Amino acid sequence: MTVAATIEKKLQEAFQPAKLIVRDDSHLHAGHIGAKPEGETHFYVEIAGDAFDGLNRVAQQRAVNKVLSEELTGPVHALQLKVSKV
Repeated sequence: MTVAATIEKKLQEAFQPAKLIVRDDSHLHAGHIGAKPEGETHFYVEIAGDAFDGLNRVAQQRAVNKVLSEELTGPVHALQLKVSKV
């Protein structure tokens, strides 16, 4: 399973979002620290759902980071998040 697919699966299971976009932006960071030639190091995630209702922006991002902690300490060098309530 690719890193992107793993991220998508974990976020779907944890939050049942109304909207989820997981995009591998590694090609935009070629040659930068943490980038690998094969990609799958830099991601953009946009997620919206009821699970984030009542949470401020920091708490929303912490919730996502917690679910993806294994990826963030492993293959993912950078994660850009856009989290919102429905």
